[in-house]
Amino acid sequence: MPSLRLLVVGASQGSGALTVSAALARGHQVTAFARSADKLAIEHPLLTKLAGSFHDAAAVDAAVAGQDGVIIAVNVPGGVFKENPTYVSSGVALVIEAMKRHGVPRLVLVSALGTGDSRPLLGWLVRTLLKDGLLKLPSQEHERKEALTRASGLAWVIARPGRLTNGPALGRFVAQAEIAPVPGSIARADVAEFLVTAAENDTWVGKAVQLGG
Repeated sequence: MPSLRLLVVGASQGSGALTVSAALARGHQVTAFARSADKLAIEHPLLTKLAGSFHDAAAVDAAVAGQDGVIIAVNVPGGVFKENPTYVSSGVALVIEAMKRHGVPRLVLVSALGTGDSRPLLGWLVRTLLKDGLLKLPSQEHERKEALTRASGLAWVIARPGRLTNGPALGRFVAQAEIAPVPGSIARADVAEFLVTAAENDTWVGKAVQLGG
C-alpha cells in the first residue's frame, strides 16, 4: 500500500486520536487537525499537528490542500447542539467545499448506527428514549452530515459504529453495508482501523457501513 497524505479532522482525542495512530502505524503521512491539536499525545516524523477550527473556512482550506483523503471524526459534547444544532454539519460542509476545490477525492465520515436507513437496527427502547429523546439533536446532526456527504460528489464512505468502548483493537469487528444486525458496541480502536482502511482502498466507496464487534 503506497503512503497516503491523510487529514484527520477532530484528531485531539477519542476515535480521532486513535485514527491518527492507526494511520501512522501503516506508514501514512498524517495531518492532525483540531482546535487543541497540541493535546494530541503523539510524536512521529510523519505527523503534522495543525491547530484550527473546522468552522474557519480559511483554516479548513489550508488543512485540506495537498491531501489524498480526509477522515472526519469530530466528537462534541451533546450540550453543544442546544446552542448550535448544526455545529458538526456546518463544518463538514466547509471540508467538502475545500476538498472539491483542491481535488481531494476520498472522504471518510464517522456517523452512528441508527442513522438513516440503519434506524431499524436499533431496538424500540433505544429509538424512543435515546435517538428520538435524549439524543435527538445529535441524531439529527448525524442525518444532516450524512446527507451532505452523500451529495458531495466525492468518493465517500460513511462509518456507522454502535456504542463506542475503550480498550485495544480486537480486529474481530463486523463491517457491512447491508441493513442487518451487527454487535451493539465496538472499540474506538477498531473504528479507527476501519477508517484508515476506508481511506486506503475502494471497497466501501459510496456505502454507509454498519460497524459492531
